[in-house]
Amino acid sequence: MRENQPYEPGEPESPYTGEGNPGEGNPNEGNPREGNPGEGNPGEGNPAEECSSAEAREIAGENPEAPTGDDEDIGPVTEKSEAELLAERLERQDVADEQAESIRRAEEELQKELAKQGAEPVVNIRGLRKAFGEHEVLRGVDLHVNKGENLVILGKSGTGKSVLIKCLVGLEWPDEGEICVFGKDVSRLNYAELNESRLRTGFLFQNAALYDSMTVRENLLFPLRQHKKDMTREKKQALIMEMLDNVGLAESMDQLPSRLSGGQSKRIGLARTLILRPELMLYDEPTTGLDTGTGKEISELMIRMKKKYNISSITITHDMPCAKMTADRIIMLREGVVVAEGTYEELERSEDEWIRSFFH
Repeated sequence: MRENQPYEPGEPESPYTGEGNPGEGNPNEGNPREGNPGEGNPGEGNPAEECSSAEAREIAGENPEAPTGDDEDIGPVTEKSEAELLAERLERQDVADEQAESIRRAEEELQKELAKQGAEPVVNIRGLRKAFGEHEVLRGVDLHVNKGENLVILGKSGTGKSVLIKCLVGLEWPDEGEICVFGKDVSRLNYAELNESRLRTGFLFQNAALYDSMTVRENLLFPLRQHKKDMTREKKQALIMEMLDNVGLAESMDQLPSRLSGGQSKRIGLARTLILRPELMLYDEPTTGLDTGTGKEISELMIRMKKKYNISSITITHDMPCAKMTADRIIMLREGVVVAEGTYEELERSEDEWIRSFFH
């Protein structure tokens, strides 16, 4: 119905409310009463509208037998067989193995050079393999982390990033390969030695893993009670205040975790991890679930703590701004192997389409 005009009986109601009065029959506006064939008007003899779709296509000069886009969309959706899926996976693995070979050779040469210099990495992994059933998650990973370095691991979901750091702390055991942390092969450590290695390693979980029934102060006090039993009460309180000052949450010490925001929980989780002064930090998606601004704050905090305590670290993340801010070096996992290694800027300039997909 025309806008602001009364409806007259017998007058066809117009669908138009913009410019171009349908009562006047302006052919440039596609008037339904006058029938502009250029606009495909159904009112006055557009042949393409008055015949079947096949006839209309023939009138338009098209082949009426040719399939349309709609015809192509219609049809049975066939699922791939297990054999086809396996063949595709093996093909992807072959491509990844080709890329990994040069990285592996370069890593071996670097390890030899470091050994000559007597510069032992904090973490040294060679030939790491881990499978769950018939599914190989890690298929020969080689990497190292130097003292004071933050290594970021990038890769799509399911490529073994989290499995890798679980192997580092003995939560998973590798099927093959060698993992040396602080100069010791993790697989050869007894129970007491493994716990000692874990005390030197901090782990920031995705969800911060705070104890809900404890206040912030009690959360930070808990690891000190467990592992620093000889420390005086005054020293423990001083450490708690130092860590809370580091993360800017001293005023929240008596609050329960339920009263904290996501970003505050992550900062308290980091403070609790750092209170034992670890030499190696493992960050598992430290900015997941946080808004952009809060994620940037966590990344800046990670950098400050690394500089203040000279901490080496491994960070798993999908957050590219976090990777750019925190990484000294990046490795990329694909199909269970390392296919690229370099700085953020070097990898960003890569000509490989798969690598570029993470940066652009």
